[in-house]
Amino acid sequence: MRVKCVLCDKIEKLEDQSPLAKKLRNRPIHTYMCESCHSRIKERTEDRKTSGNFVTYRDSSKEETW
Repeated sequence: MRVKCVLCDKIEKLEDQSPLAKKLRNRPIHTYMCESCHSRIKERTEDRKTSGNFVTYRDSSKEETW
């Protein structure tokens, strides 16, 4: 299965029977991100968490009552 990264448009090939390929085939809402983009986002998120500039937004249905 050929897949394209949503960030860098790099085309890669996945095994047809891999769990990721099956997930992408059966649920079109899921998108593919290559390993280099995934690791870059992970590193930058970890940096923001340690710097204190990371904000976790709450789900509106789970808001606390005043």
